Amino acid sequence: MKEITVQEVQKSLEIGKKLNLIDVREVAEVQEGHVSGAMNIPLGLLEFRLHELDKNKPYIMICRSGGRSGQATDFLTYHGYDATNMVGGMLAFEGKVEQ
Repeated sequence: MKEITVQEVQKSLEIGKKLNLIDVREVAEVQEGHVSGAMNIPLGLLEFRLHELDKNKPYIMICRSGGRSGQATDFLTYHGYDATNMVGGMLAFEGKVEQ
């Protein structure tokens, strides 16, 4: 499984790099704070929303601690997507968040 650190994501966002972020937490969790620009697709709905994703784009998966995003990364990779897990999740994220 491909992984990226929270610091690498934060640095990319700070310099204005466009990232395709998918937050797989539940809606209520995301409303408490999320990375700006992240698309919310709860893990349980991911298989039903694959049609919204482009196999030609790389995705960074986000959750609370890195567990669910790891599952999502494995799932997307299995289905031919370029997915990377953000290790540590939102618990480790120190960058700007939106509510």
